[in-house]
Amino acid sequence: MDKVTLQVEGMDCASCAQTITRVLQKDGHREVNVNYATGEVVFDEVVPEKLEKAVHSINSLGYKVVGQTKPEDTAAHAHDHTAHGQRGIEKKFFWSAAFTVPLLLHMIPGLHFLHNPILQLLLCLPPMYIGVTHFGSSAWKSLRSGVPNMDVLISMGAIAAFGYSLAGTILYYNTDAVHNYLFFETGATIITLVLLGNVIEHRSVKQTTTAIHELSKLQVTKAKKVISTDEIVEINYGEIKKGDTLLVNTGDKVPVDGKIIQGYASVNEAMITGESFPVNKNINDSLIAGTIIESGSVRIIAENVGNETTLAKIIELVKHAQNSRPEIQKLGDKVSAVFVPVVIGISLVTFVISFLTGLSAQQSLMSAVAVLVISCPCAMGLATPTAVMVGIGRAAKNGILIKGGSTLEQLAGIKTIVFDKTGTLTTGNFRVKKVNPITVSEQEAILILYSIEQHSSHPIAKSLTQAFQSSQSVTSSFQWKKIEEDKGIGINATDAKGDLYTAGSYVVAKHLTRDDSHNIYLLKNNILIATVDMEDEIKQDTKKIMDQLKRMGITTVMVSGDRKAICEAVASQVGTEKVYSEQLPKQKLDIIEKLTKAGPTAMVGDGINDAPALAKATVGISLSNATQVAIQSSQVILLHGNDLGYILKAIAVSRHTLQTIKQNLFWAFFYNVVAIPVAAFGLLSPMIGALSMAFSDVVVIGNSIRLKTKKIFDL
Repeated sequence: MDKVTLQVEGMDCASCAQTITRVLQKDGHREVNVNYATGEVVFDEVVPEKLEKAVHSINSLGYKVVGQTKPEDTAAHAHDHTAHGQRGIEKKFFWSAAFTVPLLLHMIPGLHFLHNPILQLLLCLPPMYIGVTHFGSSAWKSLRSGVPNMDVLISMGAIAAFGYSLAGTILYYNTDAVHNYLFFETGATIITLVLLGNVIEHRSVKQTTTAIHELSKLQVTKAKKVISTDEIVEINYGEIKKGDTLLVNTGDKVPVDGKIIQGYASVNEAMITGESFPVNKNINDSLIAGTIIESGSVRIIAENVGNETTLAKIIELVKHAQNSRPEIQKLGDKVSAVFVPVVIGISLVTFVISFLTGLSAQQSLMSAVAVLVISCPCAMGLATPTAVMVGIGRAAKNGILIKGGSTLEQLAGIKTIVFDKTGTLTTGNFRVKKVNPITVSEQEAILILYSIEQHSSHPIAKSLTQAFQSSQSVTSSFQWKKIEEDKGIGINATDAKGDLYTAGSYVVAKHLTRDDSHNIYLLKNNILIATVDMEDEIKQDTKKIMDQLKRMGITTVMVSGDRKAICEAVASQVGTEKVYSEQLPKQKLDIIEKLTKAGPTAMVGDGINDAPALAKATVGISLSNATQVAIQSSQVILLHGNDLGYILKAIAVSRHTLQTIKQNLFWAFFYNVVAIPVAAFGLLSPMIGALSMAFSDVVVIGNSIRLKTKKIFDL
């Protein structure tokens, strides 16, 4: 089966996600990502039999698999899950706090009635019930599955304090000694403060998923369908079919991907491409679902609907990317896997050593409980995914789609970037300078070239077709019996008479002529009959971008199938450090392989012939106007493809995200390395420990949220 996403209820914190992950990994699932923020378990590949077992394993842990998430519903489900989970935790916290606060008031002089052991027991029971049902159930299930989670530590700490107090109350109720055993407020406060931490954590995590929610809000719910000249009806989004004619007016969001057949408009594409300026659209121009008509009115033909729209695919890609884990997370995962057993061991050793060195049983127990509640594997579990969610979300809002946390990590370490020339460094808009007929007339050469090149998606072919379309020489077109493209070389066409025509680069004609100064060579039955000279314009600010990449410590390389003279001329204008010219797709692949072995290498391309190199590179970067093959082969897609400055933005986002992950992991490790010994030496009360543990998660999440507003594009 392809990727499967399960909706899971009951995941309240990062610890839940870690428990499910480790159980599924024990069952043999390697490519699985569990995201508690969205309430989803994502399998990249899974067979039906294993999926059934996975569902059973998740349910046996006390969580509930409620179904599979459809791509078009994924963003809405993520938002609903976060909101529902937050409401549930808040309700438990307020109930627990209502009984815990009176327990703490017994410390205030004059409130002697609160010193009554039975009253304290009764006040402690509701928080303990909430704690046992919320944390204890999860703790027991995790212990039974062999992967103890953080809830084990919380439950042990609270139950130890409650149990010690209950035993003291029963044994010494009628004596003054009973007050030496009353730690009911400690057990209740541990539960309440950890729930408070969960409330803050949920509210903070909600901030890390706003990119998906904002993208989902771009999807319309209604559309105006044109039935006839005089009849327009409003229909639901789900009723739109391919081929429907839709009316989109000023202020409306474009409901689906489509082509304008009537009218003109100024369109705001900022949420899709990151481009802040409106784009003017006329008849035959394409519109993207989710973009906004700022002025004008158009009628469009629906081309992509439902989950086939560009917006739906972007939402699904961003969602999947946010679930993908970078390699650096494995460090936190390894520590988390052994964290709980180690902390329980430290807690027991703390109690034994404290008691043997002369401390009272109460002091020894409180030190042991403090060790349990101050420990925080959740911070390590949150360190990476929260930063990845914010980083990928911010990139998406700026027109940069990054396929996963691992890609973010790899992109941050890139040492070399390889650029294709045509359509990447250059605009791909070619101007025909001159057609040079040899054995045919200029009109016949134009007609043959037009008839052949309209079957190719190469930028030069498109430019030739557009240039010749309005030519008086094109009164009709050839009917070809057979036509096939030789990637990176040219295109061959056979007519009804059996004559073979070939249009391509100098490679197709090098055995016929030594003149390599032309862009296109036209052959008939292996005889050169015409050549074409063309010019390609370089994209704006390309030289500045190359200079900035050099300042960032990145080597720039240009690889092209074009002739050496042309490539060197372009390279000198844009400032790339190395040039490889006259390269076939296989040779491009060899160059990428060689560079990748020397260091992390990114490839930027847009054509079918670039697809193998994009897939082979450490990170493949394609442009939004690239072929679907190139986009599928890449890990980063620049939606505003004409602006190479977005490559700088993509690298900046990845570097700052990786820096944030490292900061988060440092603070998570540092907190535990310092806090556990402090608690073990009896220098921290369990209540302060619980409060400290609760806010350690918030520090990590808060640092990740800074990525949303941090100035990282000032390049």
